[in-house]
Amino acid sequence: MGQQFSELSPMHIEFIAAQKIYFVSTAADTGTVNLSPKGGDSLRVINSNTIAWLNHTGSGNESAAHVLMNPRMTVMFCAFEGSPLTLRAYGSAKVLHKGDAQWNEYIELFPASVASRQVFLLDIAKVQASCGMSVPYFSYESDRNDLAKWSEKQDKVGIEKYWVKKNQQSIDGFDSEIVERSGL
Repeated sequence: MGQQFSELSPMHIEFIAAQKIYFVSTAADTGTVNLSPKGGDSLRVINSNTIAWLNHTGSGNESAAHVLMNPRMTVMFCAFEGSPLTLRAYGSAKVLHKGDAQWNEYIELFPASVASRQVFLLDIAKVQASCGMSVPYFSYESDRNDLAKWSEKQDKVGIEKYWVKKNQQSIDGFDSEIVERSGL
């Protein structure tokens, strides 16, 4: 079993800052568990007990729908180079949409993007560090820019139409509140 902590240490925060990819897991009380890879410049450690991550437009909107029903969230980081380490932050999450009072406070932390859909705030209750000795080595080449290109082509109006068409419900039919809380 790994080591457990009540908050992120300075070493954990330094490790997180060096990662190019992280994974987010959410689940409602019933239905499908969601596990999503995230990348790019989309995560900020606010303090030792708070992580904020920017959710860009995608084909699904599972995390938002799940967090509205059950705020449990796990964010995981893996060392794919250097010393082995798997770091998990467990806690309760809150989803912010463009129409929410705290939106402007947090969206300013990230690069501007027409694809910015939600910001999630994870209130960390527990951190676990485990060895990660079986995680393979991978070399980072670059971030993908496919989503940025697609989003820019859609523009703001196209992205919002996409949200209405594709992002209102999870694959299990749970509401994401994207239309109501984004002012659409």
